[in-house]
Amino acid sequence: MVASPPESSQAAETQAAKRDSTAETEAQAAKKQKLDTSKLETSATESEKKQIDIGKEAAMEAEVRAARERAIVPLETRIKSFREMLAEKEVSAFSTWEKELHKIVFDPRYLLLTSKERKQVFDKYVKERAEEERREKRNKLKERKDEYRRLMEEASLHGKSSFGDFAQKYGKDDRFKNIEKMRERESLFNEFLLEVRKREKEEKNLRREQVKRDFFSLLREHSEIDRHSRWSDAKKRVDSDPRYKNVDSSAVREDWFREYLKILKDERKREKERDRERRDKDRRDKGDKSDRGDKEKETKVENESEQDAETDAEQEKEKEKEKAARVEASLREREKEVQRTLAVHLRDRDNEREQHKHDEAVQHFKALLADLVRNSELVWREAKRQLRKDHRWELAELLEREEKEKLFTEHIEQLSKKKKEKFRELLNETQDVTLSSSWKEVRKLIKDDPRYSKFSSSEKKCEREFKDYIKDKMVAAKADIRELLQETKLITHKTLAMVKENDGAMKEIEEILKKDKRYLELDHIPEERQELVMGYLEDLEKRGPPPPPTASEPSRRSTK
Repeated sequence: MVASPPESSQAAETQAAKRDSTAETEAQAAKKQKLDTSKLETSATESEKKQIDIGKEAAMEAEVRAARERAIVPLETRIKSFREMLAEKEVSAFSTWEKELHKIVFDPRYLLLTSKERKQVFDKYVKERAEEERREKRNKLKERKDEYRRLMEEASLHGKSSFGDFAQKYGKDDRFKNIEKMRERESLFNEFLLEVRKREKEEKNLRREQVKRDFFSLLREHSEIDRHSRWSDAKKRVDSDPRYKNVDSSAVREDWFREYLKILKDERKREKERDRERRDKDRRDKGDKSDRGDKEKETKVENESEQDAETDAEQEKEKEKEKAARVEASLREREKEVQRTLAVHLRDRDNEREQHKHDEAVQHFKALLADLVRNSELVWREAKRQLRKDHRWELAELLEREEKEKLFTEHIEQLSKKKKEKFRELLNETQDVTLSSSWKEVRKLIKDDPRYSKFSSSEKKCEREFKDYIKDKMVAAKADIRELLQETKLITHKTLAMVKENDGAMKEIEEILKKDKRYLELDHIPEERQELVMGYLEDLEKRGPPPPPTASEPSRRSTK
């Protein structure tokens, strides 16, 4: 073994001594910190105890002062002060003593009563306050209902008014909103409407009674109308009078006329009774001297009675006859109306049945076309020969020849449209197809795609559709150029003048436009693109500066 040098050994001992010293220092510091913490806790506990003691002392002093005051101040005064405190602290009428205690316990008036008295006064106070609040709530609700009723009275409602119309018209009125629930609003509305209808009915009855009295007065004014009169004769005498016209219908007039005749007959009968009683009395007074005259009078009265009876019988017979005629006419009219209604229903039902059969035939024929006709270049004459071989052809026999041909044409147009969409979809997906591409170049790119072969077997038709596609794309590209120019803020109504003065201005504009793909789409026709740009600049110059933002549109300006 090789012995370590004395310098390294000494250094190790020095480091060990330092470590021991550091550990000792840390231990002392920890011990000191622990002692400080325990002292702080002890002092905090003592402080809390002191505070509690102080609080207890203050509470005891307050209790002593309150006891002295209770001995001096009468109970009624203390109760009044305690109730005032409850009111000031806004103690809830529907809460409990425990929940409201924190609001009042620190008030000096709290100690004016003993614990038992406090509880009793509190219970009595909340009971009274709850009753007051309920009464206030009832009064407030009654007031709101009264205001709502006044609103309905102001709305001039009638028997046929609906709540929906009323709510739509007066929904923003505070008197409407004050009734919180919509159901209650509607209930109050319906109650009010019942009163309105009852009042309208009473007014209608009163008006009817007045019209009836006026009609009777009219009949009485005509002395020639007596109990033997006929309605057909009587109405000719009174039909020009307003009281006659005020009656709703001719049937009511006739009924009232008969009622009037009955009144006249009753009056005549009562008059006869009075005459008979008077004669009997006279007979008893005069004796047998006047028997002969009385008999003659009695005979005359009996004759009049028989005549009245015959007249009544004739009138009754005439009335029954007229009534039977009206009933028969009404039945005939009703029968005609029923026959007309039945004929309309039968015709509508037949039309619906025929329409249903026609719709079924159309559906069958369309299904037949979808299954058998898939070539958009097929003509109707050839297709018809194929379709006749299928049994479903007979299901469409309701359709006319022109309608079948029309459905076939629509089917062919739909097929052509789908194939055209697929063909254009193919051209859009082919990246090398540009606005400058030729049909020969494009055909080489798409000839292997099934959408090309399905579109048409005719090369010319494919080329024609391609040219139409390029034409549509060209129109869209030119529209995009114009949109790009509108979006370019650098271009204004002054740009054309700048371009004419300085050639560099045009180059600057072109450099900006070249950053957009829409401008580059027309690289194959630069001259035409240049004309588009210049045309736009000329148009801007003609229009002049744009109006300020606050200016009105030309169409809205007032003309002088």
